[in-house]
Amino acid sequence: MKPNKILLLLSFIICFSCSEDQDDNPQPNLIIKLNFDANQIRLDNLGQPATIPNGNAAQTPLIKRMSANYIEFAPTATTLLGQGEIIYEGPETNAGGDMAINFQQSIFAGDDDVFLSIPLSQVETGTYEWVRVSLAYQEGDISIYNGNDDFTGTLASFVGYNNYITEFDLNGSTIIVNDDKLQGFWAFEALGFTTQGQAPEGVTTVPNPLFNTSPVPQGSCVVTGQFLNAFTITGNENQDVTVTLSFSINNSFEWTEVNNDGKYEPSAGEQVVDMGLRGLVPSVSN
Repeated sequence: MKPNKILLLLSFIICFSCSEDQDDNPQPNLIIKLNFDANQIRLDNLGQPATIPNGNAAQTPLIKRMSANYIEFAPTATTLLGQGEIIYEGPETNAGGDMAINFQQSIFAGDDDVFLSIPLSQVETGTYEWVRVSLAYQEGDISIYNGNDDFTGTLASFVGYNNYITEFDLNGSTIIVNDDKLQGFWAFEALGFTTQGQAPEGVTTVPNPLFNTSPVPQGSCVVTGQFLNAFTITGNENQDVTVTLSFSINNSFEWTEVNNDGKYEPSAGEQVVDMGLRGLVPSVSN
């Protein structure tokens, strides 16, 4: 074999060997998954078990997808918002006048889907007891009652502090907004017909068991949850670490009753008052 061919063959073998070595030692990632649990305990703003108020009714929606705008690991119960390890901040814009979540560039994930994956090397080593998640959007099916019939429709609820929306598709129908919408804006589609509205300010439930030691701003939708066991990143991990964020959707869609039948009947004047998720339980697996 000629010398130049031998050199070429050796170069190929060396490069192939390096490639194999790199594949054999992949860098571990932190993977964030979402889970929507209909049976998880239903909490209030203080993280305490909550019942449905007199005069209201509620149902458990079938959530199809969700978006968050902020995820932070907090070492202790006294770690203030923003002083923990921030692992994700979503896109924002002032195109609508005020700073707002940029809905068009948001990340979405469904039940048991991966929402985020980043190298573990980007996460500060340490032990974390809590996680904070600023929710932005949720979409799913709810039941409505109209004309003596039950229907299933699709609800889009914007629970982020402020949301800049150009337009969005809701079960095949295009909703055009081109403006900022504050927390509580919603749109609904059923049988090809759409409607939209705005829940009253300050009524969206945002469970925070650390209300006394680490409060969050009103309207921020930063839901707080505690790891069952403290979550430690050593910096020596050699495999992926998965954090599953389990959100309670237990009777999370709530309205004022006009007809006391436990059915959501907008044609009777029943108004949406709460679309907030009802708790967060994070867990870790390798």
